[in-house]
Amino acid sequence: MKRLFLSVCLSVFAALPSWAQQVPVSQAEISLSFSPVVKRAAPAVVNIYTRTRVVRQFNDPVFEMLFGRRFGPRSREETSLGSGVIVREDGIVVTNSHVVEGADEITVALNDRREFQAELLLMDERNDLAILKVDALDLPVLNFRDSDTMEVGDLVLAIGNPFGVGQTVTSGIVSAQTRTNDDGQVFIQTDAAINPGNSGGALVDMAGQLVGINTQILSRSGGSNGIGFAIPANLARRAVDSAAAGALTIAQPWIGADGQPVTQEIAESLGILPDGVILSDLHPLSPLAEAGLGAGDIVLDVAGRPVRDMVTLGYRLGVGQLGERITLGYLRDGVRLEANVALIAAPDDPPRNVSEIEGSNPLRGVVIANINPALAQEEGLDPSLDGVVVVQVKRGPGRRYGVRPGDRILSINEYRIERVDDIATALDAAGRSWRIAIDRGGRTLRLAVDG
Repeated sequence: MKRLFLSVCLSVFAALPSWAQQVPVSQAEISLSFSPVVKRAAPAVVNIYTRTRVVRQFNDPVFEMLFGRRFGPRSREETSLGSGVIVREDGIVVTNSHVVEGADEITVALNDRREFQAELLLMDERNDLAILKVDALDLPVLNFRDSDTMEVGDLVLAIGNPFGVGQTVTSGIVSAQTRTNDDGQVFIQTDAAINPGNSGGALVDMAGQLVGINTQILSRSGGSNGIGFAIPANLARRAVDSAAAGALTIAQPWIGADGQPVTQEIAESLGILPDGVILSDLHPLSPLAEAGLGAGDIVLDVAGRPVRDMVTLGYRLGVGQLGERITLGYLRDGVRLEANVALIAAPDDPPRNVSEIEGSNPLRGVVIANINPALAQEEGLDPSLDGVVVVQVKRGPGRRYGVRPGDRILSINEYRIERVDDIATALDAAGRSWRIAIDRGGRTLRLAVDG
């Protein structure tokens, strides 16, 4: 019986992936301690301290009348802390963008108490990632693991500097994969305790490999409730690659399509299971359209990994390198097909022609641009939109009348606006009376102004 049990155990071990086949080499490992993993991973997790100079200006006329202007602007320093991960021996550090946002000075403190001033190479607020560089060599590093190979139930450790108490390690499991939010972000969910100060720290597997960058928690109290989120290591690696190429933000492959999850109602109407994303609008230049997909096709997976919504589809394609091609599985008329999709950057065509509206009119001070795929991706706009969008509102009538960035100008005095140049033509012909139609989030707003 013992021989049979041993044989079964050896068979199970042989079936494990190579990264999981680790023979215990110490008493700590034999006693199921996480100590060997921590010793391997912890030196590459750093504390990050930032200083920001904040200037406060008194704008109280009564105060100035009583005390004069000798009480001018006052400045003070604000400090914050977080964590980071060294991923290259030449001093490349990954952290969250919210840890270093607006900082005038960034200090990276190593586990061995050495401290370095850091240079900010890349800031990507959309993905909450920042890449730093410190002037040092032969640093301890964490190697990236393909985070998509993590499965629900896998053991993980969270390493960081919660509440500024010093480096701390907590354990847990992967609670869910590819969690998404309304901002279009994708996370690994874990029940390993993550608290303020852990942001930017490491989520590692039992081989001491980096699987995620800890970023946020779901909590009413501000403390850990066992629902924490980490940015997948695959996306963090893309940020490092983008910074190495000199980019200031992550170069995201472009989908050029819109769609929605296949709900139970949709699935019943089509006679299929509720799985995947059904495509609706595709841009003429979309790489999906180029690969032969069209409206009504249902995307099931990318490189064999499932797709549940448009955010997941964007992530699956987004962790690939520009210029690569990737296999996409989809359903058409009940038949499963595959397409080879090129990963391309969003085209910056037609030219944006960013312009500020001038003259005596209700839109003076409004900065506008032609919508193109690159701008739509940067601003989080519907990829199927075209026309003219507001990108900034400076001081002037436009601000007073409530025009906002993201508004799309549809028409002026019934003159349809398709390009930036149309704005000047419409305003010149308007005289002293303006009827302006604006699209805001799918609602049409109408502004009427008589001069």
